[in-house]
Amino acid sequence: MLFEGENFAFLAPQMSASNDGHDVKENRRRKRRNSHLLLLITGVLVFAAVASGLYYALRPVTLRIAVGPLGSDDQKLIQTMAETFDRERNAVRLSPVLTESATQSLALLGASNADLAVARGDLELPRDAEAVVLVRKNVVVLWSPADTRGPASKKQPRPKIKTIEELQGHRVGVIGKTSANVALLRLILTESGVAPDRVAVTQFGTDQIQELARDMSLNAFMTVGPLDSKITADAIAATARERGEPKFLPIDVSEALALKHPLYESEEVPGSVFNAKPAWPDDKVETISVSHLILARKSLSEETVATLTRQVLAARQALARDAPGAAHIKKPDTDKDAPLPVHRGAAAYVDGTERSFLDRYGDYFWFAILLVSGLGSAGAWLRQFLKRDEREEITELRNRIMAMISNVQSAQSVEELLTMQRQVDAIIRETLDCHDDGAIDEEDLAAFGLVLELFDHAVGDRRAALEGSTPEPTRLRAR
Repeated sequence: MLFEGENFAFLAPQMSASNDGHDVKENRRRKRRNSHLLLLITGVLVFAAVASGLYYALRPVTLRIAVGPLGSDDQKLIQTMAETFDRERNAVRLSPVLTESATQSLALLGASNADLAVARGDLELPRDAEAVVLVRKNVVVLWSPADTRGPASKKQPRPKIKTIEELQGHRVGVIGKTSANVALLRLILTESGVAPDRVAVTQFGTDQIQELARDMSLNAFMTVGPLDSKITADAIAATARERGEPKFLPIDVSEALALKHPLYESEEVPGSVFNAKPAWPDDKVETISVSHLILARKSLSEETVATLTRQVLAARQALARDAPGAAHIKKPDTDKDAPLPVHRGAAAYVDGTERSFLDRYGDYFWFAILLVSGLGSAGAWLRQFLKRDEREEITELRNRIMAMISNVQSAQSVEELLTMQRQVDAIIRETLDCHDDGAIDEEDLAAFGLVLELFDHAVGDRRAALEGSTPEPTRLRAR
C-alpha cells in the first residue's frame, strides 16, 4: 500500500502539470484565433478604404446643365449630348434642367442650382460664370424687303432701305423674344449714328414667321443665329414671297463696334449662304457675331471640366448626326485678353496642360503606400504585442529548466532524474508549439537549446555519480 501511495504521490504532480499544459495550449489557441480575427478585420478595413478611394476617384460625375426653351436648338443639342454620354458610359454625364429661356438658365447657374448653362455671351452673366466650349457663333442678319410701303400708303411705295442709317423713322421686326436681340439692335443703331428711340421695334417668336412676313408695318427685319439657321432662312424666304426680293443691310461699323464691345466680333455673311438661285445675298455682307456658349461655375472641379471639354469636342461628329448644330462646336478662346474668362479646366485641355491621372492622384498613391507600410509595421507590433504573454511564458519555462539544473545536483535517485526529464520533455513540446505559432523566433529557440544542453549534461553527470560510474565526455565539455 505504501508503494501504491508513493506512486500516486509521484503521479499527482504529473497530472497537475498535464492539466496546466492543456490550459496553456487552449489559452494560446484562443489568443491566436483572436489575433487572426483582428488581423482579418484590419485587412478588410484597409481594403474597404482603398476600394472606396478608387470608387470616389473613378466614379461618373453627373452635372446639371440648364438649357431652354423646350424645342430650341440648344435643348435638342444638350439632350442629344446627355444621351450620347450615357450610352458611351463617359466619366462625365449631363442631366438637363429645362428652363423657359437662357436668362433663366443663367439665373439657375448663378444661384448654384445648376453646374452648367447654355447662353449667349452678351447676356448678363453670373459673376463666377466661365466658358467651357463654344457652341456656335450667332451672326446678325438685317434685311429690308423690296416693298416697303407702310399701312397708311399702300399705293405709294417708299424708297427702298439700303443702309442702317435709313432705318430712322421706320419699324424693324426682330425674331426672338429675348431682350438681348433688341439691346443688340439698339447698340448697332447707336454705333451707326441712328437714335434708337427713332426706330420702332416689334418682336416675334420663332413660330411667328408668317405673321412677321405679312406685317406691312415693318420696313426691315433682323435675326440673330448661326449662318445655317433654318429660322433665318425661313424668315428671309417668307418675307421674299410676301414683300419681294430682300436687300441685306451691312453693318459698316462692325469693326469699331467690336473694339468698343469685345463680346462681339466683326464677321462677314458669305454670298449665297441663304439661297442659291437667286443668290441671297448676292455678295458678302459685313456684320457682327456673338458667341453662344456652355458656361460653368468657376468653383466646378478643374478635372471635371477638362474631362467634359474633351468629351464634347471628341463627340462633335457623333452628335452632328442627331443634332446638326453640333457641327459648330469649337474650342473656347483661351487667350488672357479673351472677353469671356475660360474655365481653368477647359483651358488646361485646350492648351495641353491637363494633368494626367498620376498627376492628379499621385499624392494619394504615395499616401496609400505610406499608409500600407505603416499598417504593416503596426501589424507586426500588434502581433508581438498580442504574443507578449506567450513570450513571457517561454522565458518562465526556460527559467524553470535553469532551476532544475540546480536541483539535479541534489537528486537522490535515478527516478527523480527521470521525473525531471519528463517535465523538461513537456516544456520542450510546449516550446516547439510556441515556435510553430510564431511566439518565439530563432534566437530565442537557440538560447533555449543552450539551456537544454546544460540540463542534459547536468543529468548525465548526476546519473553517473548515482550509479558510481565515470560520465562520458560531452560536447559541451569538449568545447
